[in-house]
Amino acid sequence: MVSEFKLIRRFFTRATPGAVLGVGDDAALLHVKNGMELVVSTDMLVSGTHFFPDNDPFFLGHKALAVNLSDMAAMAAQPRWATLALSLPEVDETWLEKFSAGLFALADEHHVELIGGDTTHGPLNLCITIMGEVPHGTALRRSGAQVGDDVWVSGVLGNAALALVHMQGRMQLAAEDFAACALALHRPMPRVALGRALRGVAHSAIDISDGLLADLGHILDCSNVGAEIAFNALPVSSSLQRYLEQPLGKHCLLAGGDDYELCFTASVAHRFEVERIAASLGLLLTRIGTITAEKKCTVRAEDGSIVNIEESGYDHFR
Repeated sequence: MVSEFKLIRRFFTRATPGAVLGVGDDAALLHVKNGMELVVSTDMLVSGTHFFPDNDPFFLGHKALAVNLSDMAAMAAQPRWATLALSLPEVDETWLEKFSAGLFALADEHHVELIGGDTTHGPLNLCITIMGEVPHGTALRRSGAQVGDDVWVSGVLGNAALALVHMQGRMQLAAEDFAACALALHRPMPRVALGRALRGVAHSAIDISDGLLADLGHILDCSNVGAEIAFNALPVSSSLQRYLEQPLGKHCLLAGGDDYELCFTASVAHRFEVERIAASLGLLLTRIGTITAEKKCTVRAEDGSIVNIEESGYDHFR
């Protein structure tokens, strides 16, 4: 039987040259560079709530870190360190090997060091706390949107939610459409480079985890403004396009969640700069609407009519 400490040493202990002290003591020691602010975020993934128990552990390792990296991206921070709290129903060494491989593959890509955490026996539960740095005064916040700003999103929206409704049996997708959308659900790509590039360009930002309307709504609430969104401007994949006439297809686009793209606002004067950033990163950035003084969010169809949707996004307690 593998003990807790042997498990940690075997699967989760690596060199941490960016920390003063990493795994192996009561706590880690970190040194934040001069002129930098520390950015901290925590996300939890719970079996049966955020993922199916039989999900591929490599993808789970990737996603557990990716959702935290996405928060760093939304704040324009450079991720540096992470801790992992892991609750396991049993010690499955094959599962742990794959999970840690997925976690560290993404960590290496973004130069993130795992510096500590905890393991315990219990229902499968993955919780990562991530820490990063951002130059003093340059972090993007939800509260900075200004009337007249353009509203932008990265990538395409709705694919992850579309894959989920198929897996839940609520909609039937063609095999090729499910394959394309499942990748978005299981291996989201956090937009860390975009977040850093938006320093001094964007007025506000948020990552889209609970659905476009819900997360844009947080920007609007914090900034005390509203927005008008053009439904036909929303970036969709060819897979989702085939299901947009169905109510669930529209829901996935506007309120489905799990996109982990960035939604941000920037002044009209910065349109060229945003387009330059898109080109330099090879990333689709789409202008989808405008920030308004009227404190509500309206989605309009091409003919000017209002697009109605029952729920704006995911809420754990609703």
